[in-house]
Order: sequence, then C-alpha cells, then structure tokens
Amino acid sequence: MSDPIVTDQAHTLEPVHTDAKSGDDLWTNRLVLFLRVMAGVSMLKGLYHWSLVTGIGVAPEDVFEAHSTPWQTATVFFAVIDLVAAVGLWLAAAWGAVVWLTSVASMMAVVFLFPQIYDSGMLISSVEAVLLGLYLWLALKSARERPV
Repeated sequence: MSDPIVTDQAHTLEPVHTDAKSGDDLWTNRLVLFLRVMAGVSMLKGLYHWSLVTGIGVAPEDVFEAHSTPWQTATVFFAVIDLVAAVGLWLAAAWGAVVWLTSVASMMAVVFLFPQIYDSGMLISSVEAVLLGLYLWLALKSARERPV
C-alpha cells in the first residue's frame, strides 16, 4: 500500500518564476512597468484628493465644507478609489487594473457629464483617456506574447 502523503514528482507544481532579462516576456514586463508607474500616479491622485478632504494645503475659504455636496461626494470617492487602485496596480493584481479603469471611467464621466463638479478636469480626463488607450495596447501586446 502506498503512503498517501508521498506524491509523485510528475504531479507537483513548480513555483512561478519571472525572469526580467528574458526577451520572451518583453511586452509583459512593459505592462508591469506601466502598471507600477500608474500605481504611483494613482497614489498621488488619491493623496491629492485626501489633502482636499483634510484641508492640507488649501486656502481657508476653500475648505472641504465650503464646497457643494456633489463635489464633496466625488472628492471622497476619488480619494478612496485612487488609493485602492494604486495598491492593486502596484501588485499587478487583476483587480487593480479593474479598479483603475473604474476610477478613470468615473473621472471622465464626472468631468464630461457633470462639469459643474470639477470644472477644470478636462485636461486630466484627456490624459487619462490616453493612458487608458496605452494600457489597452500594452495589455493586447502582452496577451499576444503568451497565447493560451
């Protein structure tokens, strides 16, 4: 009778290793680098929104309570979602990109559909739209690199 604890070597799973010097994963490495850069950008955006909530670096007449309720709601939303996206992007987790895409789509929706909330967000939304396109392009290149 065989021991149930002993396993056959042919059926064990090897740990996943990434080799940054491998030319086989060029687009995947570029995608991960992009995600890490976007994690930093999302972190800065989240901290910026939190500074608006807490009143750090704002004029006394521009405190959080002086703004409209829609502005306050949007600011708190982006303060939270951008930091969550930053963590997920840094870890290169699948949910990180989803949260980041949600944040980008939400910011574009707020800027284009409700311009009274963030009246100066058109430039930021345009840059985020370009970054979204770059992400999709890198993700497609990375997916073609590793066919299933």
